[in-house]
Amino acid sequence: MQREAGGDNWLIDIHQVERRYGNIAALRGVSLRLRQGTVGLVGNNGAGKSTLNKILLGILPANAGSGTILGCDIRQSTRDLRGRVGYMSESGGAVPILHGVEFVALSGELYGMPRRESLRRAHEVLYYCGLGELRYRQLEEYSAGNIQRLKLAAALVHDPELLLLDEPTSGLDPAGRRTFLKLLEDLIEETGKSVLLSTHLLGDIERLCEQVVVLHQGQVVRAGTMTELRNILHDRFDLRWQGPDEPFLAHLQQAGVEIVPGKLAGQATVSVPKPWSTVQFFELARQAEVVLTGLKMEEENLERMFFRMTEQEQPHGT
Repeated sequence: MQREAGGDNWLIDIHQVERRYGNIAALRGVSLRLRQGTVGLVGNNGAGKSTLNKILLGILPANAGSGTILGCDIRQSTRDLRGRVGYMSESGGAVPILHGVEFVALSGELYGMPRRESLRRAHEVLYYCGLGELRYRQLEEYSAGNIQRLKLAAALVHDPELLLLDEPTSGLDPAGRRTFLKLLEDLIEETGKSVLLSTHLLGDIERLCEQVVVLHQGQVVRAGTMTELRNILHDRFDLRWQGPDEPFLAHLQQAGVEIVPGKLAGQATVSVPKPWSTVQFFELARQAEVVLTGLKMEEENLERMFFRMTEQEQPHGT
């Protein structure tokens, strides 16, 4: 098989990847370098997440661009890559007439395993995923939550280095989602496998992932660790003061600060320009003859971060 020099140092290393469906651009110049570990691929429906997954797997060809996944050239669909990656699709895949163990064993054979080995592993991974008692039931008897566990077992049967999970908690109720996320959490901790989790549910990413990629309209808006992204976007503060509002707010505006007034007098949430020092707040308060009584950096969760990043016009590659 073909490998690029240095490709093994990266989980995913792609450059200017594009994919079009007729006149519609699903991916536009996507460049990413991601290290081994847990990666969250986040974006609204239609952002290009599933298309990117299929290109990485070799299911879809890119119209332009190049790169590697696990050191394998994405332009070539190979038996070696198929045996190193486990894929859990968002929808479909389950065959109702099969028993659970038959479905997982068949998945193992499709990944290139010998029949006897795939059947033995099917029993093991079904027990691991909490489906041991259901393994001889036909799939039409499985609940939505158990179907997701079954699909995870099918992705794990050949013991892959990397799991690609496409919207794995989609369609689950809150209790089922929590249970499935706990299963993934335990799997990552116990096996140390790399995981690419593709979802529009920001809480799933925040709970499981070390690195985050934000896709918006087929482009990478931001990519990096959660810490790196928070450092980029930490420019919001909650302010409290004693004294008249108007002079202080006027001084803030003149300094280029964006203001969201609070419900009560003497408080606001502000976004500051770069560069900015918190000492400037005290200087502006002194000039407005008010006393600053509260200054707190607003904690940035992934949901707020996502909406702020997707509002920006200029995408960023890595």
